[in-house]
Amino acid sequence: MEYRAFSQAMAERFGGKVYKLSLDGGMTCPNRDGTLGTRGCRFCGARGAGEFAAPACGDISAQLAQAKERVAAKHRGGKYIAYFQSFTNTYAPVETLEPLFSQAMAPEDVAALSIATRPDCLGPAVLDLLARLNRRKPVWVELGLQTIHPRSAAYIRRGYDLPVYDRAVKDLHAAGVEVITHVILGLPGETPEDMVATARYVGRSGADGIKLHLLHVLEGTDLAEDYRAGKVPLLTLEEYIRILEDCLAVLPPEMVIHRLTGDGAKGDLLAPLWSANKKHVLNAIRAAFARDRVRQGSRWQAEPNL
Repeated sequence: MEYRAFSQAMAERFGGKVYKLSLDGGMTCPNRDGTLGTRGCRFCGARGAGEFAAPACGDISAQLAQAKERVAAKHRGGKYIAYFQSFTNTYAPVETLEPLFSQAMAPEDVAALSIATRPDCLGPAVLDLLARLNRRKPVWVELGLQTIHPRSAAYIRRGYDLPVYDRAVKDLHAAGVEVITHVILGLPGETPEDMVATARYVGRSGADGIKLHLLHVLEGTDLAEDYRAGKVPLLTLEEYIRILEDCLAVLPPEMVIHRLTGDGAKGDLLAPLWSANKKHVLNAIRAAFARDRVRQGSRWQAEPNL
């Protein structure tokens, strides 16, 4: 088994284990405020992917303290990453963003700032802010791409075209900011080959890291309605692992693998129920990777064959 795991990369970079502290900056999203839509992406829950974030409040210091308490049994006295997770965390004026991000970065034990957002919410003023913050501590931006396939992007109501993602990666790198790209495996209508094509594209896009997520269905989403109507076939654990292996093979060897699966809050999870047992899922993934001698980048090509 050989892949560049997040834990390994963080130990090399920061000298030990690093935990993410999920924060809520009180943002919304152009897919919810009427700019592009009002119901959000089809898979997105009521917390905007921030089910594990501290409750939104103006006091970031209080959120950090709460988040540290939640991981205290596993991690105390080490370093953390302040992670703005809920909704679109650059979708506000710079005058709002700068104090939020600055407060989150201020503690000595916060080693880096990670910001989840959309590629179409990175205007010049935001990019300038991120560049300035990055001179203090490392800043990462997590982009919700999910898929490169137009039909799937339209189904999930992503709301922007693929070139917008490409431009965001270039602009963020020009600002000195690292990029982590989110990909969903198992979107309706996509074949395993389609999913691997998305991973390959992300590898060639210049992203520094990737989060590979299982499509899971949360109560209260439009995806849940489609699932109940029989329109959303879901992957088995065995199918998911096979696709993961193929995705890792086409990614560049140096890319950091931030996640190998996704897990929604158990109280909201409708399906697949096997994904709720995170420990079992990760153990199954590791066992399969060892059995199959998985090696990240074994089929990596920087450019397609001419």
